[in-house]
Amino acid sequence: MPNRRNILYILMIISLLTGLFTGSPQLFNLTYLITAVLLLSLVWTWITLRGIVLQRTTRTRRSQVGRMFRESFSVRKTGILPKLWLEIHDHSSLPGHHASHVVPSLLGGKEYRWDVETICAVRGEFQLGPLTVISSDPFGFFRSPRRVSATETLIVYPMTVDLNKVVLPIGFLSGGDAQRQLTHEITTNASSIRDYVPGDSMNRIHWRSTARTGNIMVKEFELDPLVDIWLFSDFSSNSLYEAGGLRRAAQGGYVISDRHRIPPSTEEYGVVIAASLAKYFIESERVVGYAAYTPFRQVFQPDRGNRQLTRIFQALAVARSTSSHTLSQMLSLETPHFTRGTTLMIITSSLDEEWIAEAQIMIRRGVRPICVFIDPQTFDPRQDSGEIRGMLQLAKIPALIIGKGDDLTVALEQRPI
Repeated sequence: MPNRRNILYILMIISLLTGLFTGSPQLFNLTYLITAVLLLSLVWTWITLRGIVLQRTTRTRRSQVGRMFRESFSVRKTGILPKLWLEIHDHSSLPGHHASHVVPSLLGGKEYRWDVETICAVRGEFQLGPLTVISSDPFGFFRSPRRVSATETLIVYPMTVDLNKVVLPIGFLSGGDAQRQLTHEITTNASSIRDYVPGDSMNRIHWRSTARTGNIMVKEFELDPLVDIWLFSDFSSNSLYEAGGLRRAAQGGYVISDRHRIPPSTEEYGVVIAASLAKYFIESERVVGYAAYTPFRQVFQPDRGNRQLTRIFQALAVARSTSSHTLSQMLSLETPHFTRGTTLMIITSSLDEEWIAEAQIMIRRGVRPICVFIDPQTFDPRQDSGEIRGMLQLAKIPALIIGKGDDLTVALEQRPI
């Protein structure tokens, strides 16, 4: 397009100068014609982008690794002038999402639609949009871009594996000082009654108290401290081990993934393991808590239901191994918050033996730790995990050993050693 305009500019200047020297009216008419064509083309290009309606429809802003993400786009002409062609450039950050499109001519009130499907290969938080719309005049002299700055956020949850059973150490009864926590879920522990509030379900009504008082009374439930399960994910920077050939989009950014397997990174294995365990326990109606430093402290108190699972998935979707805290320091900070009888699943690849001493302190406090150890030696042969595995056995901390390339379903369903 610049070359076309330059030819006209040169031709216009030559005809104008020649007309001034020769006085030929034809050359002046040619100059006027070229000027009129350029002005008309410029105005046409400007008006073209003022008479369209561009709509982007995102069916959901939540997806998961391995699932299909779908979007729909539509362009409708509302102005008088026909739209000969439009270029739609999408600037989304979702890897592999190609929503850019060339829209053919739009005449009358015609609407043009297209759909985009993308397989989500990477977990994380991504931006959908903005868009840039480009059009031109009929002669192709000018291009006019217009930016549509509206954006949306898409969160891609980590992948999970299906688990049929997870063997846990048996908890034991607390000394009676455990703090009770009320919950909106219906559990086996009814702690008190209160007046009915609109929105309470019928199965919460305590009929004896209702008959005695004459007012509708409902039961208050509390979480059972004997079945609390905590997932503790280690995202410390010194616990990150990756196999050669792993690529990231940027320093500390998302992994450029092979869609058919878990990327060879202890961080990615830890995320998939934590997500799979959370899904299994919550679907089994167990009470699950979650704690991690990613690098900021994230703690979700034990709870049941899909809302808790969503919180955990959202935290794991953006988790990165960037924390400056060691696993030993993190456990030391969080130990006072775990009640007796709690089962604590520590998901780590740390070779630092200090955290085992913190786990032994937990045992004396009545907390039952179990380690899901992602063996860094299988990711980096230069590492030696024999000593840390021996320390786990000496400390009598049950452990599940996970190696690179292992079938996670089989590995997580085995009995801890």
